Amino acid sequence: MAATDLHTLLKSLRVWSPETTELRPFDPATAPDAPLPLFTTWFAEAVAAGQPEPHTVSLATADERGRADVRIVMLHGADAHGWSFGSHVTSRKGHQLSVHPYAALAFYWPVLGRQVRLRGPVSAAPARESQADLHARSTGALASALTGRQSGVLSSLEELRTESQAAWERARADPSAPSPTWTLYRLHPEEVEFFQGDPDRRHVRLRYVTEADGGWRRELLWP
Repeated sequence: MAATDLHTLLKSLRVWSPETTELRPFDPATAPDAPLPLFTTWFAEAVAAGQPEPHTVSLATADERGRADVRIVMLHGADAHGWSFGSHVTSRKGHQLSVHPYAALAFYWPVLGRQVRLRGPVSAAPARESQADLHARSTGALASALTGRQSGVLSSLEELRTESQAAWERARADPSAPSPTWTLYRLHPEEVEFFQGDPDRRHVRLRYVTEADGGWRRELLWP
């Protein structure tokens, strides 16, 4: 019964309803020579269009056996040095990136029917830069970084409450408290794809691919 209900529910849902989504025209011929300026423009347009949490992004990694893993993280920045996010080096994703320092990111902004996908090698920023990134964030972010052992087995919610309360108190008392395992990671894209949905399903896909000279090659993809 549950499976039938799920199937019926899925069939009843619409994608990109005109009431909630504006599918804008996208002419790849007008796109810049490099992906970062276009990403910055699309990100700003997603914010202006009211996309909730546009800075959330799916991060895909692989473990030592090549098994894929994915989770949602927050974008900390995007510049000439790469697209950055943070985590503990001792977390599951941290362990996976130490074994396979290569990852993929996927942004989805349904209010505009847009996706941006990136993949490439990942590097860890120096400790001083990682700590500066952490301390530039909110008290809650610092408290979270100071709480427990990310991805480790938790004995009970009571243990979490106790550890979290202590971490909050420390974060408020010492906004510069270090979290030695906190790491700022940067993905250096070898490919960046921009996807613009189309009401007639003629979706526009523009991919940037790095060249040997450091430049970018642009190519269209079938939807």
